[in-house]
Amino acid sequence: MARITKLEDIVSLCKRRGFIYQSSEIYGGLASCYDYGPLGVELKRNVRDAWWKRVVRMRDDVVGLDCSIFMHPLVWKASGHADKFADLVTVCKKCNTRTRVDHLTDHVEEHTEHVAIETAMADAQNLDKKVCPACQTVGRFTEPMAFKLMFETQMGANVDDTMTLFLRPETAQGIFVNFRNVLDSTRVKVPFGIAQIGKSFRNEVTTKAFIFRTREFEQAELEFFCEPGTDEEWYEHWKQARFDWYLNLGIKKENLRFRDHDPDELAHYAKACVDVEYKFPFGSGDWQELEGIANRTDFDLRQHQRGMRTLNSWYETKGDLGSIKLKEEAEDYHKGPLSFFDEQAKRRYIPYVIEPSAGIDRSTLAFLVDAYDEEEVRGETRNLLRFHPELAPTKVAVFPLVKKDGLPEIARNISDDLKKHFTCFYDQKGAVGRRYRRQDEAGTPFCITVDGQTKEDNTVTVRDRDSMEQIRVGTDGLKAYLLEKLGI
Repeated sequence: MARITKLEDIVSLCKRRGFIYQSSEIYGGLASCYDYGPLGVELKRNVRDAWWKRVVRMRDDVVGLDCSIFMHPLVWKASGHADKFADLVTVCKKCNTRTRVDHLTDHVEEHTEHVAIETAMADAQNLDKKVCPACQTVGRFTEPMAFKLMFETQMGANVDDTMTLFLRPETAQGIFVNFRNVLDSTRVKVPFGIAQIGKSFRNEVTTKAFIFRTREFEQAELEFFCEPGTDEEWYEHWKQARFDWYLNLGIKKENLRFRDHDPDELAHYAKACVDVEYKFPFGSGDWQELEGIANRTDFDLRQHQRGMRTLNSWYETKGDLGSIKLKEEAEDYHKGPLSFFDEQAKRRYIPYVIEPSAGIDRSTLAFLVDAYDEEEVRGETRNLLRFHPELAPTKVAVFPLVKKDGLPEIARNISDDLKKHFTCFYDQKGAVGRRYRRQDEAGTPFCITVDGQTKEDNTVTVRDRDSMEQIRVGTDGLKAYLLEKLGI
């Protein structure tokens, strides 16, 4: 089985078969923004649903949320984003290309989403040997500067009541600020998790490789709250659970690995962090992050308790985040409003948090890349996507062999019946061989052909995408056969 090594082939297939388009293409496009087409929206929805099924529905200790994109500005002050969420950038004096400083440093690879400003500043003291990625000029860079990554917008009907808000750079903070609401309105007890899937926005300095890094993206995040002292056990649990999720949905094991963060690479709040990496076809093949699993300790809940105590200061300064300092922690912070009381142990504490954070768009790209295959069949190249049935945008395609003799009517009836159970595509245009090839490229696991024999014995031909083998199946048992094969 051939392994794709060029991302250009994936991009071409996505445009040709309606998976992903450039946003605003008729106006020349908008950089790093993409639209999901008819097949792409189904694939992405299936990736999203597979994550939700495994992380939420199949567990008794996880519940879900869908939080607003707009949040109170103090949320981002308390989380640290308002002050620290920035990249250190420099500009090439020859070609005016703006680049992140950490991308110019050989020993700091692009494994992390954002390197801490303090760390990057230390690395930026000497740029005279660094190479511009655009023009290859050495050592001609401007003084590094901080580039803020949150998009700003305004809310309010007039000047007097207008406030500056941010498009959220992550979904996690909505979970943390709803921790008490979930405790009070449900019967959950620590250990338990809160999950969310939603859009996030980052004004990235540089974007990369199709939908791998964009300024608008979708995250699937879980914050799993546990008792301090049990965090390392839960950290290992979620590491393995998330790694297995990719394997179970068809990612080849040789293309997947863990990469532990070095101590100087860890975020300021993290006790430990590991990336699940996939070998993407960037260049000759680069290991890049699919998702991170972090032990965030009790940092976030403690910070939001400080933020709650700072609320009056925010009103007094008319919402000027830059002049606000968070209130110092009280000595009894572990008894604050975002703490948890363990009735059995008769003690109160702020839970530690284990956070698996995945990118739905990145995962979709990884599943596309891993499913892509080329093989020679009777002297011709067959392109196909070997999607796991759970992810395939279309599960079954139904064809009448010819457009006469009542075959289209029979095929339509079969298609309409199957649509009640899974996505089904009807096609009667062109030679049946070309119809098979179109469905191979779409990743459809099974094709059903209605022919003259169907009228005689009520059987149809079922063709398997991967093996191309064909068998006859009775129409009365067709649904059950497909449900078993698809694992639905």
